[in-house]
Amino acid sequence: MINILVCDDDKEIVDAIEIYLSQEGYHILKAYDGMQAVQMLQKEDVQLLIIDVMMPKLDGIRATLKIRENSSIPIIILSAKSEDVDKILGLNIGADDYVTKPFNPLELVARVKSQIRRYTKLGNITTEESQAVYKTGGLMVNDDLKEVTVDGEPVKLTPIEYNILLLMMKNQGKVFSIEQIYESIWNEQAIGADNTVAVHIRHIREKIEINPKEPRYLKVVWGIGYKIEKL
Repeated sequence: MINILVCDDDKEIVDAIEIYLSQEGYHILKAYDGMQAVQMLQKEDVQLLIIDVMMPKLDGIRATLKIRENSSIPIIILSAKSEDVDKILGLNIGADDYVTKPFNPLELVARVKSQIRRYTKLGNITTEESQAVYKTGGLMVNDDLKEVTVDGEPVKLTPIEYNILLLMMKNQGKVFSIEQIYESIWNEQAIGADNTVAVHIRHIREKIEINPKEPRYLKVVWGIGYKIEKL
């Protein structure tokens, strides 16, 4: 059973989301402020969080920051705001996706399924095949164990960050455009994907590079895209 925690101070929205996701076979847990969500995640086995931005006690932004200290579960942020700056903020603080209110319930369901597929894939360890290990310099990705290390030290990535890094580690030296990265990872057409990809690339650099401003591994090819340097 896949547990999804829905957190919004508007109980009608929570109930509506529950109806649609329950029809897909998901089990829904409910919270009505950020503090409840944080506490529930400490007690329950949850595979995905849907959380509103504007809430009492602890808003969705601060709650997400706190959750990211200990968890890499997919997080979808809901907000009544549609400005790009809010979407970027949500991604900057560790969210995997962003849906603007009012939203089409079917679109939300599709985004939930997409995130669950990625998260579930990360949790499956294949033992029948030999370990798939990709290395360059001191950076190593073990795709069977879903582990990333830099100079032997473990690096904690979100599912989206891991998939982007894995894509590029499998194709060291190849330059990927923003559109190619987005369409490969999100499995949808890249429309206005620049900010979304750039935010995740920056997060990856902050975790794998000694100096993110002068990256050794994940490099930009100006005017074209990004690549993992083959060392």
